[in-house]
Amino acid sequence: VSVEVNAAPGKDLTKTLNDLRNEYEQLIEKNRREVEQWYEIKIEEVNRQGTSTTQHQLTELRREMQNLEIELQAQLSTKNSLENSLAETESRYGCLLQQIQGQINCVEEELASIRCEMESQNQEYKMLLGIK
Repeated sequence: VSVEVNAAPGKDLTKTLNDLRNEYEQLIEKNRREVEQWYEIKIEEVNRQGTSTTQHQLTELRREMQNLEIELQAQLSTKNSLENSLAETESRYGCLLQQIQGQINCVEEELASIRCEMESQNQEYKMLLGIK
């Protein structure tokens, strides 16, 4: 008796989590650099103008930077939420795999028991044939 289990290979959840983490960290770093460059360019423009509009522009720049900071925090929050979701999913599938493995072990034990019984009955049958 041969038992084969066809199961799709599981995804490496740790690799997926690391890839996701790296992607978000790169995105955050890129956004931060772009904001810093944009902010520096705007500050240079403001310094060149030197008029009363400078204060207004500076206020706008600060507001823009605050908005970008809020967006960054939202991205970080989303990243943490996704990481938590991934960890929960990984845990849930780990439990399912343990249950399935337990079932497989039970079936294998039953097969081994049946095989032993069959061998024993086969030997008894051969002995009975030998007596006739």
